[in-house]
Amino acid sequence: MPDPAALFADAAATVADLLDRVAPDAWDGPGLGAWDLRALVGHTSRSLVTVITYLDGPAVEERVGSAAEYYALIKTGTIPGTADPEAIVERGRRAGAQLGDDPAAAFRALIGPATAKVAEVGPDTVVETIAGGMRVDRYLTTRTFELVVHGLDIAAATGGEVVFAPGVLSEALGMSAEVAVRLGEGEAVLLALTGRRPLPAGFCVV
Repeated sequence: MPDPAALFADAAATVADLLDRVAPDAWDGPGLGAWDLRALVGHTSRSLVTVITYLDGPAVEERVGSAAEYYALIKTGTIPGTADPEAIVERGRRAGAQLGDDPAAAFRALIGPATAKVAEVGPDTVVETIAGGMRVDRYLTTRTFELVVHGLDIAAATGGEVVFAPGVLSEALGMSAEVAVRLGEGEAVLLALTGRRPLPAGFCVV
């Protein structure tokens, strides 16, 4: 079975390699939606920052049993504040500003502390997240997903190329399908993947 910690580290390194190729004058250019590239990368860096900070906070009990449940709770608005678009945009902008004058180097510098923290606490430790207590290995799957999706966003914004390892892509895609099932959209996704019926415009599981 794939190791969530190894997949997380692999995804982070792949994004860091992509950022190393970003032109110096691109950081204030288009990123995604209301974000410029710096804010998009800042938001992506939170996949590392939250691992460093959350893993310092052991939870009293496990309340979220999987990465798919985590995203389903957020998507359905069950967790107050997590679905506020303006708040999400602002957090990305603040995170981008915190990366300083060399966002690529700052992003790469976060990988070591994040992976070290994962090794320190172990996969079965229950930590507090915005959705409630989760085991580390399950929370890491959400972070790998964020790195993959936003890594692809960054590549699209910059015209760069990013190639994630097959195992990393499989984990992200598999979790997306699980979220779709939890949201009652599993059949729609399966029909689209098998060429039977296109997904509706704007369809999104996260």
